[in-house]
Amino acid sequence: MLNPVRGALALLFTGLLATGACAREAAPVAHQFFQVSLPASAAKPAAGRLLLFATEAKAARAAARDGKVTEVEASPFAPEQTAVAAREVERLAPGGGVLLDADAQAFPSAFSKLPPGDYLVQAVLDTQHDYNYHGRNGGDLVSPVVEVHLPSTAAPTLALTQTLSTTALWDLPERYLSETTRKHLAQAREQVRPIDVVSPALSAFWGRPIHMRGWVVLPPGYDASAGATYPTVYQTHGFGGDLHTQAGTAAMVFGAMAEKQLPPMIWVVLDESGPTGTHEFADSVNNGPWGQALTTELIPSLEGEYRMDARPSGRFLTGHSSGGWATLWLQTRYPKVFGGTWSTSPDPSDFHDFTGVDLYAPHANVYHRADGTPYPLVRDKGKVIASFETFARMERVLGPYGGQMASFDWVFSPRGKDGRPLPMFDRDTGDVDPAVVAYWSEHYDIARRLKEHWPELKPDLEGKIHLVVGTADTFYLDGAAHKLKAVLDGLGAKSDFRFLPGRTHMDLYVQGKDRQGLLKQMAWEMYALARPESKLRRVAAR
Repeated sequence: MLNPVRGALALLFTGLLATGACAREAAPVAHQFFQVSLPASAAKPAAGRLLLFATEAKAARAAARDGKVTEVEASPFAPEQTAVAAREVERLAPGGGVLLDADAQAFPSAFSKLPPGDYLVQAVLDTQHDYNYHGRNGGDLVSPVVEVHLPSTAAPTLALTQTLSTTALWDLPERYLSETTRKHLAQAREQVRPIDVVSPALSAFWGRPIHMRGWVVLPPGYDASAGATYPTVYQTHGFGGDLHTQAGTAAMVFGAMAEKQLPPMIWVVLDESGPTGTHEFADSVNNGPWGQALTTELIPSLEGEYRMDARPSGRFLTGHSSGGWATLWLQTRYPKVFGGTWSTSPDPSDFHDFTGVDLYAPHANVYHRADGTPYPLVRDKGKVIASFETFARMERVLGPYGGQMASFDWVFSPRGKDGRPLPMFDRDTGDVDPAVVAYWSEHYDIARRLKEHWPELKPDLEGKIHLVVGTADTFYLDGAAHKLKAVLDGLGAKSDFRFLPGRTHMDLYVQGKDRQGLLKQMAWEMYALARPESKLRRVAAR
């Protein structure tokens, strides 16, 4: 689902009322402009989506550890903290500048309507058009943080003086490095093999080479010449993940196997990110046949190269959030290929509860209920901190490239006449398009697929669905999981659903002091199915 690092601001509505018989029409408020330049010393012209962030200066400095603010960003967990404005820049020459109208495309409101005061502002030129997915990234141009008083009759100036460097794949953030991972990191880098395979099916769809990427994690002691084969786990990430974050996952998995906290298996750690968001390994008219490419091209290729157990009983799936939906979809769409999925906090698997919204309801609207109350989308510790509308409106300002809501359209929607996917809902009003939902339902509502096709699916799918979600899931994904369980229970199907009390999207995997305890538990469950005769047992993390 949603990237916890991306922000969403609370929507503010302001207005002026003229009262009295002789009331005069209020004068229009002047727009707030900013001048953003590229220094003459820049090596080449630049282009991209220009983003401007502003936050109240006093509060930002008070929250900073040393009182120094070097970055102004939006956060989903402080939704009223930062405002953002944007415009497209087709060409910005060295020594040149552009005028950004911070009222034209802005969130939560036009900048001229922000409360008067001192603000810290920063400009970012998103050169890859991927801010909605990655945030500021390698190659983006940024300005220093500047303090300005708003509103301002003059246009404050900012200069894009810094080019962000690209992070090396194995330059892992500290948050990825547990004691075990750090201990075995050097060996992991030697034994983790990169995947970079050009897919014929995807390349034919796009008319250019399309690469499937990821990492193969071989267990310590792996011997390519030995006769033994290993059960294989296919794992993928949630929204915001990529090949770099998956390197961290690969290193963690290797270290845990080295310490016998995980059983000896081969892990295929897959990258499901792309320019449109996450493709979720769905076979899509917009993104291409990713499920087909995985099951008929990549998996046979890997099984020809590594000592993998090539039976369905030796192939397993796991993923979290968008990766949870992807693995749930792959298991139900290709039940003969895989021996089971352990999907955690998956994106909605029953569109009767799309993060709380019934997409099938008459006159459905994702922004508000029939009584006008807003649909929440993000919560923390029981408190609603962002609505569906809040999140969608901010995504729109950040750009139509790879945001979470746009990503859903690219995966699930039919293609429009302009070659882009048809939006499931109107970004201005929140009104749901029933025709688009009908297409979503027919092709990607997992609960519907199971209900309508269970007799033919049962022989290959019975007992293979394992789903874990927290009852306080940050993005309300427990609702759809309950509905999916009800469908399977109604069919008399064997399945494994676990609703962990009080757990959120972010802490679901924590067991005691082990941040990856749930992953290890699920891996041992997989191993027990693949190797029921094994006497190996899990070693607890220290």
